[in-house]
Amino acid sequence: MTSGQEPVSRYIRAADGLRLHYFDYPAPPGGGGSPLLPVVCLPGLARSADDFDRVARTLQADGRRILALDYRGRGRSDWDQDWRRYAFDVEHADIIAQLADAGVEQAVFIGTSRGGLHTMRIAARRPGVVRGAVLNDIGPKIEHAGLLRIKRYVGRLPPIASMREAIALMRMTAGVDFSGVSPQEWEDYARLTFVEKDGKVQLRYDPDLSHTLDGVAPDVEPEEYWDDFAALANVPILAIRGANSDILSPEVFDEMARRAPRLERAWVEGQAHAPLLLDQPTIARIADFVRQCP
Repeated sequence: MTSGQEPVSRYIRAADGLRLHYFDYPAPPGGGGSPLLPVVCLPGLARSADDFDRVARTLQADGRRILALDYRGRGRSDWDQDWRRYAFDVEHADIIAQLADAGVEQAVFIGTSRGGLHTMRIAARRPGVVRGAVLNDIGPKIEHAGLLRIKRYVGRLPPIASMREAIALMRMTAGVDFSGVSPQEWEDYARLTFVEKDGKVQLRYDPDLSHTLDGVAPDVEPEEYWDDFAALANVPILAIRGANSDILSPEVFDEMARRAPRLERAWVEGQAHAPLLLDQPTIARIADFVRQCP
């Protein structure tokens, strides 16, 4: 830790003994007045805590403590030997345990995709914990076509010999929908997605996560989460949508605003599902929103 600013890796044991990791970005020393609410960052299905580093450092500079969590099977958390425990309810219990370990009782939450669904569920099951929410390209209704697309790639990786090939693969497969992403951001995002180990490029998550999508099928409509979303209706919300998203439709985006009067909306042009949170305009928009929270 450098001058109290660098994130600390913390580890706890889940109820079933699995080791879980989260980053703790401490609030800068010397802040006057009442302490600001901490911020809790929850990643997407196959993503990790590292996705939030740029956002976290910006918010930390504003005087806040930031937690960025790795779910089981992702990032620095251990992989589960039983893929059936990569379940939403198990992850929910893990998150609550990580918050308890950090001593966080209330916070502003930033949730990308699956992390946004967790944020809604926490608000519904534990009233008062979520004091503000940033929902990154996720809503109470998920578009079926988008889920089917995600199912086609989660846990699947062709042989890749180098990080340069990984970057090229990402640009080739997603470049059209993410036309607003710069070459440097593609490189940064690839390094957040893959790791070079034992002479080859590997995913930074357990490929068995693909089983969480086993129930996604052309003839099975996804579950909706409007009841959980209703628990956020009375707190500040910033809803972010990638302009090319196939997960959060414009119609659902509009309905979210209708049902939650305090909801603010932001669009990320040239990005799809989910915005990478690497560009300065999006980070600045999130920081402006969080500053409005207690």
